[in-house]
Amino acid sequence: MALELTSLADLGGHRFDDIIDVRAPAEYAEDHLPGAINLPVLDDAERAQVGTIYKQVSPFDARKIGAALVAKNASLHLRGPLADRPGGWRPLVYCWRGGQRSGSFASILSQIGWRVELVKGGYKAWRGLVVQAVYDQPVASRVIVLDGNTGSAKTEVLQALAARGVQVIDLEAMANHRGSLFGAMGPQPSQKAFEGRLAMALSRLDPARPVVVEAESSKVGECRVPPRLWKAMTQAPRVALSVPLAARAEYLIRAYADMVADQARLSEVLQQLRHAHPAKRVAEWQAMAATGRFAELAEQLMDNHYDPRYAKHRARIEVPVTEVQADRLDATGIAILAARVEALLATVQAALP
Repeated sequence: MALELTSLADLGGHRFDDIIDVRAPAEYAEDHLPGAINLPVLDDAERAQVGTIYKQVSPFDARKIGAALVAKNASLHLRGPLADRPGGWRPLVYCWRGGQRSGSFASILSQIGWRVELVKGGYKAWRGLVVQAVYDQPVASRVIVLDGNTGSAKTEVLQALAARGVQVIDLEAMANHRGSLFGAMGPQPSQKAFEGRLAMALSRLDPARPVVVEAESSKVGECRVPPRLWKAMTQAPRVALSVPLAARAEYLIRAYADMVADQARLSEVLQQLRHAHPAKRVAEWQAMAATGRFAELAEQLMDNHYDPRYAKHRARIEVPVTEVQADRLDATGIAILAARVEALLATVQAALP
């Protein structure tokens, strides 16, 4: 049997014990269905080998060698990751197009007695739904942007809103990046994987309720925000967090503790600001970092780099802005901010045309 994905919700309501991606590791690493595990029937080198034989020798020889490799790798999976699966196990299997690779592996699994199904059209069908969701369809809910200068704890307030039951889209979590020059948190997902995460979040929105999105540029690290969502964000009303500079500096030291603890990394990032600031100023910032004057450095960076750029950007945006003030950004202060923002959402939505 084959499961036909007609919407992103089809996958969310599946009844399968495992989703198995049998594509090569490089294909899986670029993107895969949510929750899928990778049990490749051809590894990257084997896939390249079979493809070369198909083009340069003959399709028959390629299929023969490919079948032998699939059988070998299937045996390894059955003796390894699948060795403990019980008789009632129900897997969903897919490859690129839902063809030979997934069909071959599914045939072996079904002969054992497992109730296996394929994804009709494979990963390509899933990707088509993702593209439709993020590029072709409008955002189902009205967007409200959570704004505020650097260090105003927008991300933590957004997470606190989610914990209170407010609909949010956390682009930074999806992109694994904090959205600034200092925001790297490790490897980012591919653009396709980022879009897949976003598509699933969009599919879960209740159109009757607004969705809160943190103010971002059109790229979060190296991940590009799709045009429809970006346009909705630029036209959306904003709730702006207003927090004193000193409180923001104190918050940044906590939020970027990984950066503060890595002197070499901090110095390298500061050096990247030479294109925007005089060498003397960057040298002063480097000295602050080297001597542990992190609060002073944070204030200097906000006062001379980030705040002016935010102000310039906001001056070009003609949307309603509602300000929410706070004097502190400890756990209590963030909880208070989230409550105030939540209380404003109904008013902001009611004012929308």
